[in-house]
Amino acid sequence: MESVRAVLIDIDGVLTVSWEPLPGAVEALRRIRAAGLGVALVTNTTSRTRTSIAETLSGAGFEVGAEDVLTAPVLTAAHLAEHFPGARCALLNSGDIGEDLGDVTLVDERPDVVVLGGAGPGFDYAALNRVFGYLQQGARLIAVHRNLYWRTDAGLQLDSGAFLLGLERAARVEAEVTGKPSPAFFEAALARLGAAADRALMVGDDIESDVLAAQRIGITGVLVRTGKYQPETLASASGTPDHVVDSFADLPALLGLPQ
Repeated sequence: MESVRAVLIDIDGVLTVSWEPLPGAVEALRRIRAAGLGVALVTNTTSRTRTSIAETLSGAGFEVGAEDVLTAPVLTAAHLAEHFPGARCALLNSGDIGEDLGDVTLVDERPDVVVLGGAGPGFDYAALNRVFGYLQQGARLIAVHRNLYWRTDAGLQLDSGAFLLGLERAARVEAEVTGKPSPAFFEAALARLGAAADRALMVGDDIESDVLAAQRIGITGVLVRTGKYQPETLASASGTPDHVVDSFADLPALLGLPQ
């Protein structure tokens, strides 16, 4: 752990649940920053922009700014600009992420690309069937993430990954994923911090998308037993986390940081 110079941190389920700080998380992040470690908050959240996320976290006591937050929509916009320049895109998402999508051209008909964001009330039959129609007409499918669910103060809630599986099967297509667990997402965070994978740590509550995905590119993975963590999910996972801790509050001790 002495070699760790950068810490990548999921937000929902790790630092907060329903945007309320988890016990000890604010102080733990303060100690990590005080130790001089680089910090990037890496999230698949699609309900808010990175500026809004930073403002909410700062208001809750976390020492973060918008420059510390890397969202899946930001990476999606970069992916579209590189691989589909000028494409007409249809977006299905719950929440306003327009600011993070930058210059992406959004349309309501004849799209070249369908962008599937985070689930919410807008993921009704009419909307999903409309997307299905676009895919049948040849539109490419970009998924911001594959998360099946997330945890709120009301319990686990379905996310867009559950609907994505059905769309892929029905339309006989495979989505390109731009957020976690895409290697490009983690690599972008490392590049932002100027850190090598073998000197970085990823802390998350999703064993597959956060922890094991990071480990596959050489980042040390830490699974927390908060958020969406479930013992049965850990037992049936495709690999083993490097570390498992009760919560983010335990991370300074794992890193050997001073009080």
